Amino acid sequence: MEQIASVSALFSPTAALGLLVALLTAVLVRYLLPNASHKPPYPPCIRGWIPWFGAAFEMGKAPLEFIARAKEKHGPVFTVLAAGNRLTFLNGKEGVSAFFSSKDADFQQAVQKPVQHTASINKADFMKSHSSIHETMKLRLSQNRLNLYFDRIRNEFGTRIELLDPEGTEDLFTLVKQVMYPAVVDTLFGKGLCPTGKDNLKEFAEHFWKFDEGFEYGSQLPEFLLRDWSQSKQWLLSLFKKIVIEAEMNNPLEETSKTLHQHVLDTLKGIATYNNSLLLLWASQANANPVTFWTLAFIISDPLVYKTAMDEIYSVFGKTGNSPLNINEAELKRLPFIKNCVLEAIRLRSPGAITRKAVQPLKIYNYIIPAGDLLMLSPYWLHRDPVLFPEPEMFRPERWSKANLEKNVFLEGFVAFGGGKYQCPGRWFALMEMHMLVVMMLYKYEFSLLDPLPKQVASIEDAQETGDCKEIICILMAATVIYNVPYNVPYGSAF
Repeated sequence: MEQIASVSALFSPTAALGLLVALLTAVLVRYLLPNASHKPPYPPCIRGWIPWFGAAFEMGKAPLEFIARAKEKHGPVFTVLAAGNRLTFLNGKEGVSAFFSSKDADFQQAVQKPVQHTASINKADFMKSHSSIHETMKLRLSQNRLNLYFDRIRNEFGTRIELLDPEGTEDLFTLVKQVMYPAVVDTLFGKGLCPTGKDNLKEFAEHFWKFDEGFEYGSQLPEFLLRDWSQSKQWLLSLFKKIVIEAEMNNPLEETSKTLHQHVLDTLKGIATYNNSLLLLWASQANANPVTFWTLAFIISDPLVYKTAMDEIYSVFGKTGNSPLNINEAELKRLPFIKNCVLEAIRLRSPGAITRKAVQPLKIYNYIIPAGDLLMLSPYWLHRDPVLFPEPEMFRPERWSKANLEKNVFLEGFVAFGGGKYQCPGRWFALMEMHMLVVMMLYKYEFSLLDPLPKQVASIEDAQETGDCKEIICILMAATVIYNVPYNVPYGSAF
């Protein structure tokens, strides 16, 4: 009887009123005082319709357009489910700041698996050595140490340029690689350590460029799906085992006599030495070659820019001639317009996305991004913000006159070299080498484009038209040029 009485008491008018008051109170606390119990929502999510694959196919067809449409529809933060991953794209000041500055946005965890796939470095070895390698590179390639490399790389560039034919018709990207690859490798690894001569360069170059061209796929997919790429990777790793042995046998005690490669080997202390050596080679070539190509292509394709660049060169060195250009550091600093051309080419041809990993939940723009998400930032679209970069699609080197490059301050919104703790450690060396090579090639030759300026591919359809079918941002290196030694012929005679 007591049980029946207590149950019936639950349905008395007084109890019902009390329950209603409690429910209303809970609702008020939840919705009128959100900080007390209501958590911000997850970002809008684009899921696609195929399990696991999600929106991967849709995004892969036209990644740049996909990102732009998603931002327009969903705002500055949105998540894409693709190939089993949650990719959360960040935009705007708050998003960019969190991407580069938050302790919960981790670079190492974002890149560990791609590094393991491309260079066979296991997680334990990567986590143990990555920070120390980064600090070594940052120190050895800092601005106040560039003088240690300047004369060497200038001489290497000069030697390689002199080996080119005095005139001819050639693919511009091939022309750049013929000079930059051996010169930079001999500078950073030591003369003759890597194959850079006529007798041994061809096979090495074939494997390296195959490795480079498939790098994005190789960083994500199992090797059995990429047979040719995997064979080139294993060929290169086998070669670097021999290169590391020779570099360590001839490693000098004096710090200033060591190559950058030997400094890295000292830092590694035997951990994944040949694997990291392959990554060092790739890092030295993967961006410098295409940016140098694009800088020359942009300059040559615009008569006014070309004339301005040549006038600057003439103002420092006089009219061009047959002798190699023995440029020094002070003279290179007197060529700011050409350096601005390099930076503008970098702005226009930066990658579609860079990544970090959320290791703890992140609150951005009133959204909670869960731990485990891959955070994505698009330099391509950030560099096309018309507020920060007026006429963003135009090649305008003069915009860089507003940057304080003497104090290492780039333009606001320029993120090509990354940011935060893991900003590109080789950025100053890269700017120096690209600036120098562009000057030396413009001084040596008069160029005339035979093809229209190639474009940056935004979709699979565009890529199929040109034969380049990567499912990422594809850059075409197909400009053909006529080049010839001017022999003091007045500017413009080649047009």
